[in-house]
Amino acid sequence: MALKLNLNGTTHEVDAEPGTPLLWVIRDELKLTGTKFGCGVASCGACTVHVNGEPVRSCQTFIEDVEDAEVTTIEAVGDDKIGAAVQQAWVELDVVQCGYCQSGQVMSAVGLLSENPKPSVREIDEYMSGNACRCATYQRIRAGIQRASEILEA
Repeated sequence: MALKLNLNGTTHEVDAEPGTPLLWVIRDELKLTGTKFGCGVASCGACTVHVNGEPVRSCQTFIEDVEDAEVTTIEAVGDDKIGAAVQQAWVELDVVQCGYCQSGQVMSAVGLLSENPKPSVREIDEYMSGNACRCATYQRIRAGIQRASEILEA
């Protein structure tokens, strides 16, 4: 089934069966591998992308449900000021350890700061609670979000 997908500001025609997770179209058909497969049941956050500016789990989002939507992946999140601030903070604070979950962490952090540019520690922890990090860099992720907030404020 041919569908049009607006991904990172470019319209792509993709051939995918109804019920195909967006994650597999992004990775397998469009060859953008920054979005990771983690659990497949929307519990870990590694596959987080933005659909119309909102973080969603692409492993449980069907391709036909985003046909008229704007999808942003980690490859383009730095094109706006919030995404660029989060990426800058991640680099400044050396947030990443193994890095596997980090694209999802960044996408969720951008979602948080889009909704709440000055989140408290509690608000950060609550918002980010759906993102798992096997290396347990949660304190560095929290610090990265706080630093990105400072960058945006300057």
